[in-house]
Amino acid sequence: MNPDLSRDVQMQYLRPKQIEERARAFPVVYVPFGPIEWHGLHLPVGTDPLKAHGAMVKTAERFGGIVYPPFYLHDGYDLPHLLPVLTHLFERLKQTGFRVILGVSGHNVPSMTDMIDKALAPVTADGTCTGMGLWEVSLSRGDECNTDHAAKWETSDMMFFYGDLVDMSELGDGPITRETYQSKKGEKQSGIGGLDPRQHASAEVGRRCIEIASEAIGKKAQELLESLPPEHRAFRLPKISPEYWWVV
Repeated sequence: MNPDLSRDVQMQYLRPKQIEERARAFPVVYVPFGPIEWHGLHLPVGTDPLKAHGAMVKTAERFGGIVYPPFYLHDGYDLPHLLPVLTHLFERLKQTGFRVILGVSGHNVPSMTDMIDKALAPVTADGTCTGMGLWEVSLSRGDECNTDHAAKWETSDMMFFYGDLVDMSELGDGPITRETYQSKKGEKQSGIGGLDPRQHASAEVGRRCIEIASEAIGKKAQELLESLPPEHRAFRLPKISPEYWWVV
C-alpha cells in the first residue's frame, strides 16, 4: 500500500461513523475500474486500476467523498452479464446514501466509459442521484496531463504512486517498439504506446498530472451534486446503522 494514499477516504478502511461523517459532508463515491493487462516489462499488470484508484484517493483527499475499492475488470467481459452486476453495485451505493457516483476507468478506451454510463443509467433515471463514467484524465488532457499505454504518462503516474513497483531496467537500452499485442511478423514487441518512458517519465511528471486530473474530477463532482434538485443533494440515510446499511 502506498502510505501517501490516505486511508481516511478509502471505504474499506473506514468504520461506519467515519463513512457517515464523510458522506454527509460530500455525498460522492468514486469507483475505480481497470483490467489486469500487459503494461510493458517495467510496470505491474494492475497499472490501470491502481492509477485510477490513486487518482480518486487524491481527489477525495482534496474535495471530499469516499473511494470504493478498485474493480479489476473491463469491457471485454460478457457485457449482458456484467452490466446488471455493475448496475446492482451502483444501486446499492445509491441506497447507501450517496448522491453522486463517479465510475473512473484507468483503462482509457471509450468502451470503458460507455460500459459505466450504461450501468449507471437505470440508477440515475429517477433524478434523485447522478453520476457518470470517466477516464482519470477525461477532463484534464493537455500538455501537463495526458494518457498513453505504458509510456511517458502511465509510467510517470505509477512512479508517483508506486515507485517501488516500477523497474525501468527491465526495458534495457535498445529501441522501444510500438504497441502491438500480436505481431503478424513475429518480431519482438514491447507493448508500449507513446513516448519512450526511459527518456520522458518521472515521478514529478506523474505528480503534476494527477494533481491536474484530481482537481478536474473534484470540480466535476461538485458540479454534478449541485445539478441535483436541492432536496436530493444531501446524504439520504437517517444514519449508518444495521437497519439502514449492511452490505454494499
